[in-house]
Amino acid sequence: MDTWLLILGMLAITFATRYSLFAFPDLRFPPLVRQGLHYVPTAVLTAIVVPGMLLPDGQHWALAWDNAYLLAGVAAIAIAAFTRHLLATIGGGLLVFFLLRWAFGQLPI
Repeated sequence: MDTWLLILGMLAITFATRYSLFAFPDLRFPPLVRQGLHYVPTAVLTAIVVPGMLLPDGQHWALAWDNAYLLAGVAAIAIAAFTRHLLATIGGGLLVFFLLRWAFGQLPI
C-alpha cells in the first residue's frame, strides 16, 4: 500500500508542476528567478555525470591515471570548450573513452 501511495504522490507532484505552466500561461518569473533557471540544465547534467566519472563502480573513489571514465570526461570537456560542437564532443569523448579502455586492457571482450 505504501508503494502505491508513493507512486500516486509522485504522479500528483509531476502533474501539478507540468500542468501549472499550461494553467497559468501569463505567469512571469522575476528576473532573478529566470537568471537562476538558466543554470538548472548545467547543474543537473553535472550531478548526473560527475559521480560516474569519479565513482565508476559506485562505491570507491577512482582518482587514478587508469580511470578511463575520468580521463575521457576531461577530454570531452576540453573538446566541448574548444569546438562548441555537440556531436564532436560526444564522438570525441566516446572515442577517447574506448581507446583508453582498450589501452588499459579494460574492455570486456
